[in-house]
Amino acid sequence: MKFPRVAKKDPIEINLAPMIDVMLVLLVFFVMSSSFSQVKKNHLQISLPEAQAKAAENLPDAVEIAISQQGAYAVNGQNIIGQNANALRYALIQAVKGRAISTIPLIITADAQTTHQSVVTAMDVAGQLGLTKLSITTVKTTGKP
Repeated sequence: MKFPRVAKKDPIEINLAPMIDVMLVLLVFFVMSSSFSQVKKNHLQISLPEAQAKAAENLPDAVEIAISQQGAYAVNGQNIIGQNANALRYALIQAVKGRAISTIPLIITADAQTTHQSVVTAMDVAGQLGLTKLSITTVKTTGKP
């Protein structure tokens, strides 16, 4: 008598390729949908000068020039290659591109030990471009006057 062959069942196998595909899609989704907070820190190490005046209101559309102790410039947190007026002028033009220059506030954040010439160069370049709303960043003194 001939018995029918019983088909052997394959061992249960988990296919990892679809799971890896789904995980990659989820990873891409979360990376693309997450909001990247823009930290307002410069790459330059700056120790601000002190002053007694009260703090000004936050200006979200302002252009900021940071000047380090060595005279290196950064515009809106982007370091500038070269410490001359032409490099600063080019960076400012890129920062204000497509906006009405006369309405843009300019904030100069200079280290307390930076040379006066570096600050004057930044102010001169800004004035030549038509940026007239100028503020200089300081820290409030802790002692009494």
